[in-house]
Amino acid sequence: MRAVIVDCAIYREGRRTKGPDDLSDALAEARASGDAFLWIGLHEPTESEFDRVSSEFGLHALAVEDALSAHQRPKLEVYDDSLFVVLKPLRYDAETDAVSADEVMVFIGDSFVVTVRHGESSPLHSVRLRLEAAPEVLRHGPTAVLYAVCDAIVDHYIDVASELQIDMEGLEAEVFAPEGGGSRNTAAKIYTFKRQVLEFRRATVPLSAPVERLTNATVPFVHEHAQPFFRDVGDHLLRVNEQVEALDRLLSDILAAHLAQMGVRQNDDVRKISAWAAMVAVPTMVAGIYGMNFEHMPELSWTWGYPAVLLLMAVVVYGLYRLFKRRGWL
Repeated sequence: MRAVIVDCAIYREGRRTKGPDDLSDALAEARASGDAFLWIGLHEPTESEFDRVSSEFGLHALAVEDALSAHQRPKLEVYDDSLFVVLKPLRYDAETDAVSADEVMVFIGDSFVVTVRHGESSPLHSVRLRLEAAPEVLRHGPTAVLYAVCDAIVDHYIDVASELQIDMEGLEAEVFAPEGGGSRNTAAKIYTFKRQVLEFRRATVPLSAPVERLTNATVPFVHEHAQPFFRDVGDHLLRVNEQVEALDRLLSDILAAHLAQMGVRQNDDVRKISAWAAMVAVPTMVAGIYGMNFEHMPELSWTWGYPAVLLLMAVVVYGLYRLFKRRGWL
């Protein structure tokens, strides 16, 4: 159990204090003082490991199931004894230009906060350190923890969106380069980038409704004066969603432009092939006519017949070449 519990502490008046090692005693002490709360952090607990925590804190079975299974959409659920929030922090790998999502679940209730992390990317440790350095914020209790976690995750969305914007500009430059748009891998890169944006949207777009609900004073277990802070988170999230929508639209435009470029290039290739085929067809036709083995062909007995036919073919081919060149086919 100790390997699963990343951190566990009682915070009284915004300051970390040493409490009992037993969860029941720690929670009872936090509730008895009235100005304290217990914050426990877990990392990928199994069902058996989480059973003790859920029973001690009275967590709802459906919320526990979601916290264990992961792969949840961002959401907010209100139960009798707790508030359950699912968040999806994002990771951006600069080497592979890939976006991946992890999950953070937050339970808040009467004098307790339980955070459950799935994956490697998590702002929880930095959030805890930042809150411990600001006791005037942490003294507002579990609501302060929920706000700080939401704020850190949404602010990181902005950083990831900026990285994607830089990659988008590079992809756009490649597509519209004189020769870059014809690369076989260009379409694959665009589709791969669209998948990154889709992964981004799966984390940010569904979070709008939970954040909107947190700005409502009727949500239980949330401090009545916390609405302005969650509105600030909502404003940042709105900005992120606008960015990701713009990225998605621009990707669609880039893909359409790339396909149009490919069509133009193919059309140019077809015209060039047709022009050369027409020029080859003239001498082929003339040679085919004079290749017929008839005895009575007027030009066969003419001394200058052979040079005249060669000259005729050269003149016609040159004339076709000039014509196609003038019309941009060659």
